[in-house]
Formats: sequence, structure tokens, C-alpha cells
Amino acid sequence: MDDLQENNIRTEEQKVKRLPLTSDYVFKRIFAREENNSMLKDFLESILNIHINKVEVKNPELTPNMADEKLGILDLKLDIDNEKVVDVEMQVSNEHNIKERSSTYLSKLAAEQLKAKQNYKELKKIITINILKYNYLERNAYHSIARMKYEDTNPIEFVDMGYKKEEEEATNTFEMHFIELPKFKQKNPDCNTKLEQWLWLIDGSEEEKVKMSAKENEEINKTVEELNKLSKDPDEVAKYEEREWSIMRYNVEMKTNRELGEKEGRKENKRKNRESVKKHEFIYRTNSSSSWTNQKRSRSNIKNTGKLEKKCKVQTSLFRQMNLANSFKEVKEVPVWEPLKFLL
Repeated sequence: MDDLQENNIRTEEQKVKRLPLTSDYVFKRIFAREENNSMLKDFLESILNIHINKVEVKNPELTPNMADEKLGILDLKLDIDNEKVVDVEMQVSNEHNIKERSSTYLSKLAAEQLKAKQNYKELKKIITINILKYNYLERNAYHSIARMKYEDTNPIEFVDMGYKKEEEEATNTFEMHFIELPKFKQKNPDCNTKLEQWLWLIDGSEEEKVKMSAKENEEINKTVEELNKLSKDPDEVAKYEEREWSIMRYNVEMKTNRELGEKEGRKENKRKNRESVKKHEFIYRTNSSSSWTNQKRSRSNIKNTGKLEKKCKVQTSLFRQMNLANSFKEVKEVPVWEPLKFLL
């Protein structure tokens, strides 16, 4: 009887679809809870590759108007050991701005610290962690870390100061992490490291890998149990679905607006092209008309020049004879009537 009851419970559990950690709502719902702090600490240690004594969630609340908000607002703002400020964000839709967005968050978190302390030396290290459900970076790694570094020295600007090894890091205050889940899945690693274990759970597509990870890591096992409990709660499922509907609606609106913008852009380009063609046609007609007028004037000038040359030849012939002759009677007759007809 006990075995039958246990089987029924197991069968019932198998029917429940586990809510995905790739949902920003589910992600924050799990990791923002105080009782799940050890899971969050283990997860952060796997990404940052450091030992963490204490982690504090600065924004554990979920906004009441969550369904009407833009994507990406359900992030986690954390303080690690009172030394580091971390922002963790789950990105499900590619808005083609994640690098700029992450850089902006770094600046914003730095500005918030300076407002409170007004001392650059007391500025805590700022880290952004972006977990992407899509490929974005043109890099051959599923986990990319960006820091501020100096470029290689320009040979023209080289000065021999005797340094055996030059500084490479400009500052260690800012750090960005990008984890691209499709690349991780394509690599298809085992569950040997903490990061691999956590990413298989977050990806959620390989149940066997999730089970292996839960077996290897107690914190992941506890996270799976929390996810299963959350997935059985009708209210939580409704909130998850509400958030997913909001995301879908937002994406459709963005796509529609983009298509309308492209359509209007094509119309505007066609209008400009027509105006350009008309302008060039007008210039061509004007130039053609001017050219025809100039050609007509040129032909007229050539004709008049010819007539004038003929007139000069006749006059020259007459004067030459008059100079040689003793009187007008000795001047020979010159056929002046033809060349001088235009003067009559």
C-alpha cells in the first residue's frame, strides 16, 4: 500500500512541468528569497570563480505591475561581502543592445555608489552578469568576461622605462560577464564543474544532465526541489504565464513597430527617389534647352563671320586695284553684288 502511494506521488510529480529558470520571473522568485541564499551564493561562486562569505539581495521585491513592465527589469542587485556590487539579469529576447545595456548598468551602479560616499577610493567593484538565451557575441566561448585593459603599445610611442612586464589592466573596478546558453548547449559538456552544473539546470533541456548536476551538487538539488514546489503552486504558475504573455506581447509590438517603420522608410525612400528623378529631369531639360540656344547662336555667329570675311575680301580687292590704278576708270569690275547682297 505504501509502495502504491509512493508510485502515485511520483507519477503526479512527473506530470508537473517544471517552470524554467530562463524565465526572469522564476529566476528572481527562486534566488531573491532569503531562505535560498545558499543556492544564490553557490551559483555566483560558479560564475565569478571566487569564494563568497555573504551575499545580500538589494531588490528582493517583485513589482506589482510586472506584466506591464518592459523586458529585463526583473534583475537581481546584490552586494557580495561588502566589497562587490553585482547585477544579474536573465535575457530571453535579443534586443541587439546587451553590450550597451550592460555598460550603462555599470555606470549607473558606480554613480549610485558615488552619491552615497562621494569618494572614488571607496568605490566597490561593479560586476554585471548577463545570462542570454541567444547567441550574441562573435566569440568562441559560452562564458565571456570583459574588463578594461590597455591596448598594445604603439611602436612609435614606445619609451624604454625598463619595465619587464607592463600593466595590462586599466582598472579592476568594472567587469562584465556574458553567458550564452545556445553555445553552452552546442558544446554539450559534462557536469564536472559548478558552472556546467548550474548552466544545465538553467538551460533545462536535458533532464538527465539536470539529474546528474543535482546529484553532484547539493545546492542544485535544493534548487530543483524549490522549482518543483513553485511549479505546483497555481498562483505562481499564473504569474509566470502572465509574465510570459507580457513578453510575447511586447515582442509582437516591437516587431510590428519595426515592420511599420521599415515600410514607412521604404515609402519615404521611394518619394525621395521620385523627387530626385524629377529634379534631374528638370536640370537635363534646362541644360538641353540652353545648349540648343547656344548652338543656334553659334551657327548664326559662324554665318555672319563668313559673310563679313567675304565683304572684307571684296573691299580689299577694290582698294588694291585703286591704289595701283591712276583713276577710277582703270579699276576692273569686281562681282560685288553676290557677297554684298546681305548688306542691301
